[in-house]
Amino acid sequence: MPPPGPAPAPHAGLEAVFLANRDKLVRFLLARGAGDAAEDLAHDVWLKVAGRADGPIGNPLAYLYRAADTLMIDRYRARRQAEARDQAWSDGHAQEQPAADRSVAARQEAGEVAALLTTLGPRREAVFRRVRIDGAAQREVAAELGVSLSTVESDLRIASRALADLKERLR
Repeated sequence: MPPPGPAPAPHAGLEAVFLANRDKLVRFLLARGAGDAAEDLAHDVWLKVAGRADGPIGNPLAYLYRAADTLMIDRYRARRQAEARDQAWSDGHAQEQPAADRSVAARQEAGEVAALLTTLGPRREAVFRRVRIDGAAQREVAAELGVSLSTVESDLRIASRALADLKERLR
């Protein structure tokens, strides 16, 4: 009977199978589309399986191939998710105008709105500004201007209709 020696390392058998079949694993990864990353992925396979702490493996070579296959699937999914995320980001930002263009366009629209309100007459412009911009109550504005509530409502309808027409022309 041989003298008892040090216990073999838990991954000694798996490591020996990995080292003996490393070139085959690299070829397998190349065939699965790893390209220039095949060597690095073979190393990643070893890092993944070497950290395993459970018992012995019945078919270590099949286990290594399965780990390599799983790694390629994970890599494919990560790449697809990154592409989808990049596409969604570029789709969301491609339609936006640069900040300077938006600023100029907003100033032009504000100028056109101000000009339109001026053409409606001073009372309608005042009614619109006090109610829609300042947030004053329609009754309060009617009292300030000495007109009826229905006049304020009518002025607001006319101004709103004119602004809606302007919006249609601008779009």
